[in-house]
Amino acid sequence: MIREFSRRQLLWPGAAVAAGLVLGVGLNADGAEKPKNKKGKGKKGKKASGKAQARRTVVVWSEGTAPKKLYPNDINGAIAEGLKELEGWDVVVANLSDPDQGLPEALLNRADVLIWWGHQKHGDVKNELVDKIVKRVKEDGMGFISLHSSHFAKPNKKLMGTACSWKAYVGDSTTLKVTVKSPDHPIAKGVKEFTVEHTERYSDPYAVPTPQAVVFEGVATLKDGKVDPSQQGLTWEIGKGRFFYFQPGHETNPIFFDPNIRRIMINAVQWAAPRQG
Repeated sequence: MIREFSRRQLLWPGAAVAAGLVLGVGLNADGAEKPKNKKGKGKKGKKASGKAQARRTVVVWSEGTAPKKLYPNDINGAIAEGLKELEGWDVVVANLSDPDQGLPEALLNRADVLIWWGHQKHGDVKNELVDKIVKRVKEDGMGFISLHSSHFAKPNKKLMGTACSWKAYVGDSTTLKVTVKSPDHPIAKGVKEFTVEHTERYSDPYAVPTPQAVVFEGVATLKDGKVDPSQQGLTWEIGKGRFFYFQPGHETNPIFFDPNIRRIMINAVQWAAPRQG
């Protein structure tokens, strides 16, 4: 189900439209915003300003395989809930099982930022959709945020143009201490060192192009007491678009409810969005 969240409340639409999508308030059947009534002159005789910035849209996509006991509304639902405080933004939740794999053309074309979480079903994503996503990033400047095992997602790999593999994938860690490597980067705003539950580590090196910034690093504490340092948050510019990869986020660790992670997600959305004005 495609769901839309507002800043003030979570919207859980209940009516299906002809296109087969369940859409939020303010959307028409194609996933585009309904036109708003034009305002006349105000009390002071001035016309309504046409300079007000249009609302922006972030789509939070997931394949829907996270355990319900940890993520009752899936990982994308948890992330979307944490994005509620974004002013002037519509937050749309989309799933692989939705019509058009959650990204009908009108919604994809409306998106300023796309957040992607996947793990077990990378191969199910249609190549035609991947091509559309890549085009939106490179040619239109849509921001792309890739989380954890989405390093192997089709859009991630096509945007990077490399294997996107880590040296090792081992389920032997207990916690991850995230540290800020680039404190002046916008994604690091308001973030200090913090620790989260962590059971699956990815070890450097990471087979991707040299990042423009490494915003976060981290140290995983292993069950045997050893530690493993690795990169945690990397950025690139791909064509006209901005790209952020964040390594933590295994589906057995409920980190997307953590205030620190939610702050990073908010910052990342604001940073990745196309510039206005």
